[in-house]
Amino acid sequence: MMNSLPAGMRAVEISAYGGPEVLKPVMRPLPETKPGEVLIKVAACGVNRPDMLQRQGYYAPPAGASDLPGLEVAGTIAKLGEKVSNWQLGNNVCALLAGGGYAEYCSVPAGQCLPVPKGLNLVEAASLPETFFTVWSNVFDRAALQTGETLLVQGGTSGIGVAAIQLARAFGHRVFATAGSAEKCAACTALGAERAINYKTEDFVEVVRSSTGGVGVDVILDMVSGDYIPRELKALADDGRIVMIAYLGGSKAVVDLGEIMRRRLTLTGSTLRARPVEFKARIADALRSKVWPLIESGKIKPVIHATFKLVEASKAHQLMESGAHIGKIMLVP
Repeated sequence: MMNSLPAGMRAVEISAYGGPEVLKPVMRPLPETKPGEVLIKVAACGVNRPDMLQRQGYYAPPAGASDLPGLEVAGTIAKLGEKVSNWQLGNNVCALLAGGGYAEYCSVPAGQCLPVPKGLNLVEAASLPETFFTVWSNVFDRAALQTGETLLVQGGTSGIGVAAIQLARAFGHRVFATAGSAEKCAACTALGAERAINYKTEDFVEVVRSSTGGVGVDVILDMVSGDYIPRELKALADDGRIVMIAYLGGSKAVVDLGEIMRRRLTLTGSTLRARPVEFKARIADALRSKVWPLIESGKIKPVIHATFKLVEASKAHQLMESGAHIGKIMLVP
């Protein structure tokens, strides 16, 4: 299989910082496969909001990573780097990347690969890594959601949101979610949210406090931040935790530190892209043992809104920016 690799590949690069139109199809050499890495022939790639931020010039790839956008793929292993022993040529895998997914081939550390869950095709498998790595590391590791606790997901129909709702519900947690339309709220409840809150017509603080007997929720997964933070503090139960993974509403907030101290609240957050390979490999191991069986049993299902050809990446970004999607947007070479 190694001898049949082409010299070049089609890819989509960011030609200049700006709108979706700056995404341009190009020909590139195949990426180098370093020791500990595998080369994947890409069958599908997920489109995520960090790709948009990178395109706009706000989220540069970490040192050594590909300049191409794309944080998750699924496909077939076409080459093994030195010191890789846990995968074989021809294995179908999905993988979390630091960049490079908008291409026909990409290289990735072997520890960031996972087998394609039984029953899923490669497009469905490619929709999993970025969202499930993010949800697991933030909701279950950083915020330490415990048995019997409740979760509020801001942006319930985003790729992250549909993963968080399903995963928390599969583990038996009460889940609340916000969304911006009746259709999106219905999608949240269909995925397992006990109550979906239309943030355009309802106050999520009032809804979650009334739904929990005045107690509040234990964990909030927040991708809005900004002026949502002081409201979220009021929606938390004592000892509650807010974990931020984006700041679509702004990176600054005014908070009452006295409230945080009196009620023992935690305000934290993280990004995943620049974390070490070893950290991501530990998350992959946790997903393989604790989450992949739930996917294979059908308790958690991929939610794919639309699929575009790789050369139509600009159209995929336009759709994501419109906010009209429910679930994941995918690219196929």
